[in-house]
Amino acid sequence: MSTTLWRHVRRACNELALTPPDFKGVKFALHDFHRLFATELVNNGLPIHIGAALLGHLDIRTTRGYVAVYDEDVISNYHQFLARRRAERPKAEYRDPTPEEWSDFQEHFDKRRIELGSCGRPYGTPCQHEHACIRCPMLSVNPKMLPRLGEIEEDLQARRKRAIAENWQGEIEGIDLTLTFLRSKREQTRRFQGSGPVDLGFPHPRCPSQPGDQTSRAAWCRA
Repeated sequence: MSTTLWRHVRRACNELALTPPDFKGVKFALHDFHRLFATELVNNGLPIHIGAALLGHLDIRTTRGYVAVYDEDVISNYHQFLARRRAERPKAEYRDPTPEEWSDFQEHFDKRRIELGSCGRPYGTPCQHEHACIRCPMLSVNPKMLPRLGEIEEDLQARRKRAIAENWQGEIEGIDLTLTFLRSKREQTRRFQGSGPVDLGFPHPRCPSQPGDQTSRAAWCRA
């Protein structure tokens, strides 16, 4: 089945090359179609985070690596999407917030600032983990606080030794769980800290695989 599909794609490229010669010799890989699909989604106004869900990406930065558009294009298309959604809603639902509502909204984001970073819980929702931030999936650790995670881990290890000596089995179980979450958060923060934009490039003619004149082959590859 896959061979048949590639034959159709190759035939289509050859037919296109009769008009725009840039398609002559172009070969597509599977990921090229992922990039084309992601780019079409965003260029047609679909928010990139929805495109990430359709592509099965857990991190939106992975999707941005697939999308061949500039950041301002992503923002512009997202604003257009919001404008269309708002136009479909009844105008009565749009009103200026009261001073009390605006104050409550700002206070929510103030409360999301914590020692290790920020809490991502939605507006209007309370803390559901009794401020056990290390265990909470909503915690986003600031990379600057990685040394603080080391200090917390040392304290937990000391508490664990005391719990073992005193035979506090429930305490040991709780500390082990917290240590597991702490190490996971630290690994995740380090991974995000070292990640950057992924340049997957665009389809381009490949070097001839057939043996021949090495000079002409080198010139082809440089082009």
